[in-house]
Amino acid sequence: MNPLLFQVIIPFVISAVVIILITIIAERYGTKTGGILGTLPSTIIVAFIFISLNKGVYFASQSAAVVPAEMGVNLLFLFIFALLSYRSMHLAIIASLTVWTLLTSLLFVISLENIFVSIAVYTVALVFTFMILERVKKTPSIGSVVVHYTPMKIIFRGLLAGTVIAIAVFLSNMGAVLCGIFSVFPAIFLSTMLISLREHGPNFAGGIAKSMIFGSQSVMIYAVAIYFFYPLYGVVLGSIFAFGISIIVMIILLGLRKKIK
Repeated sequence: MNPLLFQVIIPFVISAVVIILITIIAERYGTKTGGILGTLPSTIIVAFIFISLNKGVYFASQSAAVVPAEMGVNLLFLFIFALLSYRSMHLAIIASLTVWTLLTSLLFVISLENIFVSIAVYTVALVFTFMILERVKKTPSIGSVVVHYTPMKIIFRGLLAGTVIAIAVFLSNMGAVLCGIFSVFPAIFLSTMLISLREHGPNFAGGIAKSMIFGSQSVMIYAVAIYFFYPLYGVVLGSIFAFGISIIVMIILLGLRKKIK
């Protein structure tokens, strides 16, 4: 097995393709569809396959326990970025990453390995961030926007996302809790928000953040599924079953997207 292939090259390629697709879909079909589709499990699949191949399925399963809670931290990252993007891109980046670092450090210190507590943390973060953006701030969803695509623009999107994700997956090979944390480092969230804010402004970035928060349930479900399925069915079948469940969740969320403002 080639560590460079699994730790850098594959995550780089997958994340680059994902970010390009997310932003193009959001630009053509609106932030609701783009945000929800953008949270379909992608790099987390590669990360946990790599972890299980190197450390075993039980270690990978244990690593997945912290993922729902870390996804909750990622939602707060999105929430803060969306709120502060109206003031300054630099402020949004610094504040959101600072909060992410502090809360992630807390999860590491307490060494959260209880899947049910982890799910509870995610649920609280999901309800809080989504309801504030939807009901209090009334962050609007944005429809399609006209974009002139150039090779350089597409390459920039892919390089930005691919680089951040590859670094995150490379750092994931260190301890069960840290593996789980870095497997869902908010690289795709960060890349998507930076590209959305840079090219379309804070309204578009806020709209896609709200939809990604709503759609994050598919990633959370994937992590919970592999926590239970990996020890029972192994890496291949466990990943397939978990991805199938997350697809069903994503389809349900897409059906509910019309209820989002």
